Order: sequence, then C-alpha cells, then structure tokens
Amino acid sequence: MKSISTTQELLAKSQWVNTHLMEAAAAAKTCDLPFSFIYDGKPSAELLAVWPHTQDKTVLDTHRVQYTICWTDPKTSLEVHFVSVEYADYPAIEWTVYFNNTGKANTPLLEHIQGIDTTWQRTATGEFVLHGNNGDWCVSESYAPYQDTLGPGMVKEFAPDGGRPTNGPHGWPYFNLQMPGGGVLLAVGWPGQWAASFTRDTGTGLHLLAGQQLTHLILQPGEKVRTPLIALLFWQGVDMVRAQNIWRRWFMAHNIPRLNGQPPAPITQIQLCKDFNDGATVMQEEVERYAKAGIDIDLYWRDAGWYPCGGQWWNTGNWEVDAVRFPDGFTSIANWIHHRGKKLIVWFEPERIGDPHSWLAKNHPEWILGGNLLNLGNPEAWQWVVAHFDNFIRQNEIDYYRQDFNMDPLSNWRNNDAPDRQGMTENLYVQGYLSYWDELRRRHPTMLLDSCASGGRRNDLETLRRSVPLLRSDFQPPNSWEAQQGQTFGLSSWVPYYGSGVYSADQYPVRSFYMPCFGIAWNQDMNKSKVLYDECRKVAPLMLGDFYPLTAYSLQLDQWIAWQFDRPEEGDGVIQAFRRDRCEQGSYLVHLYGLDSNATYELINFDIAGVTQITGNELMKKGLTVDITDKPGAAVITYRRKQ
Repeated sequence: MKSISTTQELLAKSQWVNTHLMEAAAAAKTCDLPFSFIYDGKPSAELLAVWPHTQDKTVLDTHRVQYTICWTDPKTSLEVHFVSVEYADYPAIEWTVYFNNTGKANTPLLEHIQGIDTTWQRTATGEFVLHGNNGDWCVSESYAPYQDTLGPGMVKEFAPDGGRPTNGPHGWPYFNLQMPGGGVLLAVGWPGQWAASFTRDTGTGLHLLAGQQLTHLILQPGEKVRTPLIALLFWQGVDMVRAQNIWRRWFMAHNIPRLNGQPPAPITQIQLCKDFNDGATVMQEEVERYAKAGIDIDLYWRDAGWYPCGGQWWNTGNWEVDAVRFPDGFTSIANWIHHRGKKLIVWFEPERIGDPHSWLAKNHPEWILGGNLLNLGNPEAWQWVVAHFDNFIRQNEIDYYRQDFNMDPLSNWRNNDAPDRQGMTENLYVQGYLSYWDELRRRHPTMLLDSCASGGRRNDLETLRRSVPLLRSDFQPPNSWEAQQGQTFGLSSWVPYYGSGVYSADQYPVRSFYMPCFGIAWNQDMNKSKVLYDECRKVAPLMLGDFYPLTAYSLQLDQWIAWQFDRPEEGDGVIQAFRRDRCEQGSYLVHLYGLDSNATYELINFDIAGVTQITGNELMKKGLTVDITDKPGAAVITYRRKQ
C-alpha cells in the first residue's frame, strides 16, 4: 500500500524535526532535544550544551535517512549517541539514545533517562484527547479502546504489569494524542518495563515523558545502555480513523519483518497436538486428517511439551526433543510437510526455566536470575542460546520459530540490581533479547518469528519489527466470541498482521476469529472446517488493507458490532458484521469508507447466492443494510470494484 499522507503532514513532521533534531544539534539549542537524563546530578540540557559533539548523516534507502549526533563528556568519556531516522514517504520520525562508557573507570550516576521528554502546545481552541487501547492480560477487555480528554492539571500514567511490555490494562505502548488541527501517534518500543506520562499544564501545553521505568545506575568501563525506541507519526485534520490508517500503512511499509523482501502473506494453520504430551504419531495423524479433508493449510504448528518434561509442559529447561515420543526428532514430520510445499513451526520458551532439575538449572545456575529466568544479558548465556537453538532449528528442519514467555520478569531483573545499578539488569537483558532475535534472523533469513508471551503480552514495536503475533491473546475460552470480535476491533487500529485459533467449527464462533493468520484447533467436523477455512482464505488478504470501524466498540450481548477492511489500490474489501445473542435488531445500516464514488462495486454475501451491484457513492452516502436472521449470527460480505 502506498502512503496516504498529505503534503501538510510531511511538512509538519519536517518542521518538528528541524526544531528538535537538526537545529538542536547546535550546542546552543540542545534544550530542544526530545530526550533527557540526569548525569552526576546535572540535567542533560545543561551538559550537552557544552560537551563537544559530532554529527553524521547516512542514507539508509530511498525513503529513510539516519542522523547521528554524538556528545562526549571530556571528564568521564561517557558518549551519548542520539540516532534518529526520518522517513520521506510518511510523516514519521524515530530515535534511540545510547550511552557508552568509553573511559577506564566507572561513570558517575546516570539516572532518570527518558527516551522522550517534550511538550506539545495546542494553538487553537479545543483540548488534548488521548486515544489508545488496553494491553492483553487474558480477559474479555484485552485491546479495548479508550479515549480520555486531558483537561488542565490532568495526569495520565501508563506502565505494563510485571515487565512484559503489553501486559495489563495500562500496558499498551501505543498512543494517539489528538489536539486541535491534528495530532501525533507515539510508540514506545521497549520489550521490558516502560513507563509513560501525559501531564496537562494549566495553560495550553501537555508534557510527555516516556522511557524505561527505572534507571539509576553507573556504567562500568565498556558498558552500554539504551533508551526505548521512540516513534512519532504526525497527522492533520479531525479524522482519527484516517490517522490510524496512515499508521497501519507505515507499519506494513517499514516495520513488519520481511521474507524475501516482502511482508508475510496471510496464513492458515493447525495445531498438530491434541495434548501437549502427544508425540510424532498423533502429529502425523493430524497432518493426514487435514490433507484427506482437502483443507489447504500453510503452517503446521507444534506447540509446547515436545521436550523431556515429565508430562508437564510447564517444566522447561531441557531443550532437546523427547527421544521416546519423537525417535527421529521432527525430521520425519518436517519432510512430509515440506514435500507438500508447506511449513512447520515449533514452540520454544528459552527464557523461562520451569524445571529446577533441568539441564540448564543443573549445569548453569550462574546464568539464571531468581531461579527461573535465563539471563539473556549474560554474554555466555547469550552465546549458548544462539548456538543451541540455531543448531536445533537446522537439525530438525524447522521453518518458523515460535517463542513464548510465560512469566513476569520484572522482579528477577530488579532483585539482581545493586543500589547504584537499578535498571541495569533489565537494560542488558532487553539488548540481549533483541540481539538474539536479530542473530536468528541473520542466520535464517527465510524464517518467520512468532512473538508470544502468555498470548499478546510482548508486542511492543521493537519486538514486532522482528516477529509477528500468531496468537494475539491466550483468551480463547468457549463462548468468548464477542471478546474475539472486540479484540479484532481494538487491535486492528495498531497491528495489521496477527493471528489466533478457534476451538469450534460452528459458523458464528469461527467467523469471530477470521484474521490474517487463522486456524481451527482440535475439531472433529472436517466438512464444516473446510468451508470456513475456504471463507477465511478469501477474507484474510483483505484484512491487511485500511481498517474502518462501522459501529462503536462494545462487548454487550444486545448490540451489533461491525467493521470494514478496504484495499483502495486493489479496489476490494470486506465487511464483517455480528448480531449478538440478545440483540433484537435483525438488520443494521452501515456506511462504507474509502470507496471510489464513481465506480460500481460487486458485492458477495457469503450466505446469499448471487452478486449485488451498488455504486461507491451509494455505499458511502446511503449505506448498506446488513440482515442477519440468526441470533447470534455473523455476516461476511466481500466487494470488488467492477472493471
């Protein structure tokens, strides 16, 4: 998809860059820099104004230019590297700040490091309004949107629960700050314990702070720490939905990991174990059952429990295939899958040590924090993780790598810190985690990584530049269909590519799970499954287009919920609508968006034979009446611009 940014939005971004980044490179202008810290008791604005600095410019590609400003403390040899990237095709700018002790002694105290520290001023009548979403914590309300008007003196604070960056009701590190005339979207890319605050003054300003929640540390010689990645995307006007669609397009153009230079295609998938203790025989039976039914599967998924664990998948730390249940590892099943041109994904959880008697616990207790967390900030542990799992993937012919993380690491990190090293363990750990994935991707350039952390609890921007969330939440209990609709409604404004699996083969539940990566797990009705898999194959590519809510967000059983995905360049899209169990209203009028008003569109309702032709102008202005007889019931309507 091409950018839909306006010239005015690109100009607004450039003006902000000139004020805060380019002009601020001059020593006298450092107070305008959009980050801050305190070093040896002095604020960064005071220090950077007098420290010598260098500047560098690097053209990364056609659309991106990187600027680096490096300040050096002449007394302690601390280097501060401010690395920013400006986008030419989107009104976006991002940066990360690095602190490197190049001296021969410990630095003075470095504290209160903020990846972003800036104030926004509104220049017209109106107020700041903050838009965002819940994080995921395995509840119905995961990803629910919110909207808060920030009146004078108001403070809004956000942080995840327990160190996983998208965990909990206040743990979604993506924000849309609306102000009169437009706004700015913000992402805090930090797969750890970040914190953000929006403080409204009594005048026309709003102060924004965000960074690693706790930094109060000295740096030993040769050590380096960093801030979260901060990304801003500017927009103008009053159309919040359009602003989010600019973000979606920027996300697909510049953030989602590539395979052979292209973003990943939609995926159909199945889980190859009915029970975590199943072995190769059950996996083979599942593969053959789906093949016999004629269901076109892209990705075959082996989840937890395949390692020696005493029948309890939670007992991790022995990262070898159980030789009793898998005599030749995954090789046979991988060969069967590859012969049919399909892929195998396998579950791993290298960070959590669930078995105190495991190989890792017995052989390398010095690598383990708090008795159950492998320290990826430890260079020796990092080297082992890279070598072991790289070799495992090659030997077992695994195509895609799924990493889970079923614990909150924050106490493990903080309990390992000395009083003058608070935040250090976390910072080194985060650097190790990201570099581990970078190294896996370097060694396996065609391998897709799947990010999971008890569902969707580690989906910050840094993580999603390296991986995709094939399971957006662990909240999948029976009769949670309305919550699944709510998750699609909420998550789609920020993350275009995600997946899940449904434990049913009935139409209403399964249609509630249609998404770019889709699967039906552990079902017996293969005829129903085939129909619904075929449906989702038609819908999934359309869900990577622009997203338009057609109703308000709601989890109430007496309501409708509906949305539209549209691909204007291709001239097609889909409407998904749901009438819930206690809703007495049998029809709903929806007005579509993004269409060509002069074109005619051919509509196909999956439950009604034939094709309906309606002009784009009618669909947007007069609207389309969606009828659903069943209660609950779901309608899926695709459309395509007539040539």
